Amino acid sequence: MKLQFHNQRTKKLDEFAPLEQGKVRLYTCGPTVYNSLTVGNWTAYIYWDTLVRVLTAAGYDVTRVMNITDVGHLVSDADEGEDKLEKGARREGKTAWDIAAQYTDDFVKGMHDLNLIAPTYLPKATEYIPQQLALVRTLKEKGYTYQISDGIYFDTAKFPTYGDFADLDLASLKAGARVSYNPEKHTPSDFALWKFTPEGETRDMQWTTPADLTDEHQERPGFPGWHLECSAMAMELLGDSIDIHTGGIDHIPVHHTNEIAQSEAASGQLFAYYWLHNNHLKVDGTKISKSLGNGYTLHDLSKHGFDPLDFRLFILQSHYRTEGNFTFENVTAAKNRRLHWRNIAALRHQTHDTLSPQGRIEEDSATVSLYAAGRALLEALADDLNTPEALAIIDDAFAKVSTAKITSVHHHALIRFLETIDELLGLQLIATTPDITDEVKQLVIQRTRARESKDYAKSDQLRATLEASGIIVRDTPSGVIWEYAA
Repeated sequence: MKLQFHNQRTKKLDEFAPLEQGKVRLYTCGPTVYNSLTVGNWTAYIYWDTLVRVLTAAGYDVTRVMNITDVGHLVSDADEGEDKLEKGARREGKTAWDIAAQYTDDFVKGMHDLNLIAPTYLPKATEYIPQQLALVRTLKEKGYTYQISDGIYFDTAKFPTYGDFADLDLASLKAGARVSYNPEKHTPSDFALWKFTPEGETRDMQWTTPADLTDEHQERPGFPGWHLECSAMAMELLGDSIDIHTGGIDHIPVHHTNEIAQSEAASGQLFAYYWLHNNHLKVDGTKISKSLGNGYTLHDLSKHGFDPLDFRLFILQSHYRTEGNFTFENVTAAKNRRLHWRNIAALRHQTHDTLSPQGRIEEDSATVSLYAAGRALLEALADDLNTPEALAIIDDAFAKVSTAKITSVHHHALIRFLETIDELLGLQLIATTPDITDEVKQLVIQRTRARESKDYAKSDQLRATLEASGIIVRDTPSGVIWEYAA
């Protein structure tokens, strides 16, 4: 199957061709675990989970690395300021190690709740310090580094294509326009590979800087820069060149640009062939910020009555390259859409395949349409992860099912379509739609008989009993259908 993605490296839609036949090496920029992730943070992981599902459905064996940033990410893209983990530790009166463990567990739980496929590797930056120091050493030996008072820096002037990835005009780039100004840096775009612990301070997370890496040839305490860890872990676990690298558009001008520079300077090879970036998610039309109190978490959504899968469907309603807008009204619409889809999925408990006199399953136009919808769904996602088109295909197919007689909805075709949806979009339509119990089925039968005998008082009583158990019944020309209550 032909896959195509918008590639930031080439600035165009490229057909995907892996480095190795049948295999994909994929790196995803993971979370900085200093706090619970907001809805804006989770957006990327939902989209990149869809990417993994599409690659797998297309027949590829995907090896995926997603890092856990548990050290080195400063409070801005600049090379000054406090480490986010140290800041989190101060906020909660714990050690940085405790904060990292707490919010790593929180992230893993969130992945489970959102039904995100676990990456092949989920490495922590603190577990790959030797590899990061080795990368600094390689860059130093190749002449790409220099030292100033607060650390070891990458000299971007020695990497001629540094500005190409983000279309940076380095000649006119003013100091402080992209990252905070540091008068010791050779050029404004230079970035820290390894930071030194300030004199007189002790960090929760610090390691010995080997003497051969310092100009004084003396050991001193330090810690890695944020950019360094991604390159070190990607190259250690996936190799010097990988197929796909994913992240947010905010990573393009600094983090990913720096990853490319240090990785390719060290290896002499193209770091990643395809770069995919998701756009921002706003809340009520504004940027997510602490001051506005709009950094909603999955726990916040739960308190408002939303399942994580409601949020997942909400995110998939927008294309990954378009800016999304979170409102509780929009998520409510996604919740209602998912409930409708779940009720369509519940029809599989109420349908049976029609057999011909020869014992073969009859396939009418509706059945064929469901099979065709499954193929169309994959084709839409193969076209640069076009999730809005994919959802429209599902809506159209389900609209036909919902208006058809229950006796004409083919059991096997419906199940196969539901399996395709779950495989590609992770919405768990099958897992979240169990059959009703035999006791409840008896109530449905009793209510139908009461209605047929015109005992409407008993019929209404039984309907109320069913609704209390979370089941709604609908009378249709082809019989009674039960559905899940909201």
